[in-house]
Amino acid sequence: MVLTDKAMKDAKESAGRPVRRLNRPDSAARSRGGQRFLLVGLILASMYSLFPVWWLIVASTKDRTGLYQSNGLWFSGWHLWDNLEQLFTYEDGIFLRWTANSFLYAGLGSLGGTLLALATGYGLARFEFPGRNLVFAAVVGSFLIPIALLTLPLYLLFSEIGLVDTPWAMLIPCLINPFSVYLAKVYTEATIPYELLEAARIDGAGELRIFFSIVLRMMTTGGATVFLLAFVNTWNAFFLPLTVLRGEENWTLNLGLYNWSGKRLESGVDLTSLVLTGALLSIVPMAIMMVAMRRYWRTGVTLGALK
Repeated sequence: MVLTDKAMKDAKESAGRPVRRLNRPDSAARSRGGQRFLLVGLILASMYSLFPVWWLIVASTKDRTGLYQSNGLWFSGWHLWDNLEQLFTYEDGIFLRWTANSFLYAGLGSLGGTLLALATGYGLARFEFPGRNLVFAAVVGSFLIPIALLTLPLYLLFSEIGLVDTPWAMLIPCLINPFSVYLAKVYTEATIPYELLEAARIDGAGELRIFFSIVLRMMTTGGATVFLLAFVNTWNAFFLPLTVLRGEENWTLNLGLYNWSGKRLESGVDLTSLVLTGALLSIVPMAIMMVAMRRYWRTGVTLGALK
């Protein structure tokens, strides 16, 4: 193509001009404003979440007079050690017995429930059998039923077989959690490939060996999540132990603290300081559990990235 003199002149002038970049100050300002709004929202949400914990920490350091006559959001004296001493010695140290019961129900029940949930979820995800979809539909429908509706039937059933006011009345319901089965099935479908299972069967491994040697190791992250959710749910349970446990020696921590809080109305004994101190100690195991399980989640994320 032959360019005219005028076209060549215009091209040279255009080449010599500085390139103008389009700036969008309105878009950048909106982006910064959105980030600031999000940051403020996160800070407010964090403060809202930590506010009850802060109030509980402050209240646990006060004596009975300070609870009712001082600012509830700030310290006034330091009586935490006195409260702890009274807490551990009141009624011959029944608080320690309640704590041990809570660890038994939440720890052993959640561990057994996690193992059953992982096995059931693995079976639903990687085995073909008649009625599998119907079983899975029943699992999904069952965890939509509130646990409060099942408490009375459980009490009547345990009364018939003589398990009321025994540790089994708490452990058996903890072993069966349909929502944990659902989580295990979903995690199995995303983590355990069919090819790996077929290769293990070709090498001569049995189904039990495949599950315990291969599947459980690959489902560490999912198992940690299921265990943590079950542990927190059992540790915070109230209505079920209130129904199936009668004697103080079998009570959970929450049920025992609730009984102490009601003594002010029944007998005029004010145990508010002990109740608040015990409530503060009751959240320590869950915090420790959350920190301890963090490495399993990090391992799972790294394993997925390597895959």
